[in-house]
Amino acid sequence: MSEALDDLLDLLDVEQIEQDIFRGRSRSAIVPRVFGGQVAAQALVAAGRTVPDDRTAHSLHAYFLRMGDPGAPIVYTVDRIRDGRSFTTRRVVAVQHGQPIFHLSASFQTYEEGLEHQTPMPPAPAPETLPTAAEMLPRYAKDFVDPGTVERLLQARAAVDLRYVDDPPYGTVGRPREARSQVWFRANGKLADDPLLHVCLATYVSDMTLLDSVLLAHGRGGWTVGDVVGASLDHAMWFHRPFRADEWLLYDQESPSASGGRGLGQARIYTQDGRLAISVIQEGVVRVPR
Repeated sequence: MSEALDDLLDLLDVEQIEQDIFRGRSRSAIVPRVFGGQVAAQALVAAGRTVPDDRTAHSLHAYFLRMGDPGAPIVYTVDRIRDGRSFTTRRVVAVQHGQPIFHLSASFQTYEEGLEHQTPMPPAPAPETLPTAAEMLPRYAKDFVDPGTVERLLQARAAVDLRYVDDPPYGTVGRPREARSQVWFRANGKLADDPLLHVCLATYVSDMTLLDSVLLAHGRGGWTVGDVVGASLDHAMWFHRPFRADEWLLYDQESPSASGGRGLGQARIYTQDGRLAISVIQEGVVRVPR
């Protein structure tokens, strides 16, 4: 396991400080607020710690309420909403400085047989044929507002091997194209067999690139080039089939709409052998600076 991945797992391993109350910490982010994927993953860890081992996460629905302060701890309070024969529901509120910054509802289910179908996996080149972040990001350094952005991005994503199929938004500024983006990703090292861990790692990564497709439709590069400002508003995920976050996953993303200063991204995440593992939807603030 890489040192960066070990650090990320330690970050997501929230501390239990009382019955159904947990505390998480943050680390320096590439923007001066807590990364949304971190708080979502930590909240899901907290919820999962209160659920029987035979029940795995099958969905989450979350709202980002306020910017998180990376210099302060986050307290997660778990409400045990329901414990049924097949399903368990938890609600989690994340608090900083006495105010809620994030709200999550998550549902867990015991395994059962059922009907099976899925949308086929779209074509994509093999991940091994694509450039790594260390190979790709320096190409765009001259376009970034802050020359330190490359290094900060590499540090922030060192725990995850994330590879773009096509140019990222900051690589095609001023050239609108189809509102669709694909990336391959996997944890940068071997993970334990705990299903909750793999779900939480995928939750963490899911907030990294989902709104890229909104930017691509308008030829915008994003915060790195300073032509939009934005933040996640809400986030939903459905976990359909077992997967491993330390094996390649294809994140196929698109944007069906942008309006009112908001952009919508929706995506499907497939295993390398073509199984649909996760569906994701997120809306975010996407504003053009005046």
